[in-house]
Amino acid sequence: MNDLDTFSDLLAPEGQALLDELRDHDPSDELAAATRLRRDHPAALVSAALGQAQLRQRAAAKFGAEAGRMYFTPNGVEQSTRAAVAAHRAARLAALGVRTLADLCCGIGGDALALARAGIRVLAVDRDPLACAAARANAEALGLAELIEVRCADVTEVDTAGYDAVFVDPARRGKATTKEAARSGRATGGRIFDPEAYSPPLSWAVEAARTAPCAALKIAPGVPHEALPEDAETEWISDGGDVKEAVVWFGAARDGAARPTPGGRRATLLPAGDSLLGAGLPDPEPGPVGDWLYEPDGAVIRAHLVADVARQIDGRLIDPTIAYLTADRLTETPYATAYAITDVLPFHVKKLKALLREREVGIAVIKKRGSAVEPEELRKKLKLGGGRKSCTIFLTRVDGAPTMLLGHPAADVS
Repeated sequence: MNDLDTFSDLLAPEGQALLDELRDHDPSDELAAATRLRRDHPAALVSAALGQAQLRQRAAAKFGAEAGRMYFTPNGVEQSTRAAVAAHRAARLAALGVRTLADLCCGIGGDALALARAGIRVLAVDRDPLACAAARANAEALGLAELIEVRCADVTEVDTAGYDAVFVDPARRGKATTKEAARSGRATGGRIFDPEAYSPPLSWAVEAARTAPCAALKIAPGVPHEALPEDAETEWISDGGDVKEAVVWFGAARDGAARPTPGGRRATLLPAGDSLLGAGLPDPEPGPVGDWLYEPDGAVIRAHLVADVARQIDGRLIDPTIAYLTADRLTETPYATAYAITDVLPFHVKKLKALLREREVGIAVIKKRGSAVEPEELRKKLKLGGGRKSCTIFLTRVDGAPTMLLGHPAADVS
């Protein structure tokens, strides 16, 4: 029995009953569960159901409670877009007037679902038959099948003429190729960092985007800026402070925040949705550490918009090579986390340990940027006791010198 046949059996009543029984399955009890279930069900179906239950549990981090009703492949879990990010992109496309869209490299359909919920009719295309089967099942399970057509095909051979927009999500990981990987729910391939090694390559996706009235290309957030097309806007998106992806936007520039700006660099922070479009500012000059330290959001750093945040807070860099900002007064900004700085000290473990003991610090958050010292190694050396007070420690460089900054989040300062 091949994977498609097994997947089809999961959608049948017996498979559905097994998935319902495994809804709250504890992975540590897999062997006992498999032994018990194989008394009444085919072994291949039991293995498929157990694998799907594991995938659903892993996918909950991206899809929330809906993951329990969805269908996944190992690579689909790895590569699918987090639901909050997909919803943001779908809303932006809808605001651009998009009503029909070709979703190329759709995978298990995570983006197609968000697009359909935004009122967009979607052609979802992927060359992997199993991924297409999962995408169809997901559209059915979430009541969106009328807005999503799934087609199994090579995306490079699909005619997208007549669609308002194109969305391309090239594969950036190797595929799971072994039965062990499929059963464990883990993709075997690692991340692909060269944009021309994507499948399809970024260059093909860019040319496909340029033929459409509007387009969005999902790429890895660590893409080199020199690889980005200058006739498009690139948006880096973080969710809860974690950078999730970058999106290259094509379309006519118009007034309004939703419109792509050719050559623009944007940072968008979810869940609030604050969005900063860069003004092309030069790097701010470095200077002495002031009363406040600002840690820019990762999307701001990836988009090279630290200078834009520095202008907002009237700040400066602590070092020409470090993405920490400092200022003499507190200015609220959604694009960086502020800390009140109490101490600026040359790096010295024994002096730091004595100072924390003197101040009865028992809880320390240790951050590093531009330091060779690993936070957990330092934590072991500090041997923090039972003190009730807390402190944030920054291991960094100031004007090229290894430095320790001690402080507290601005939210904790009365």
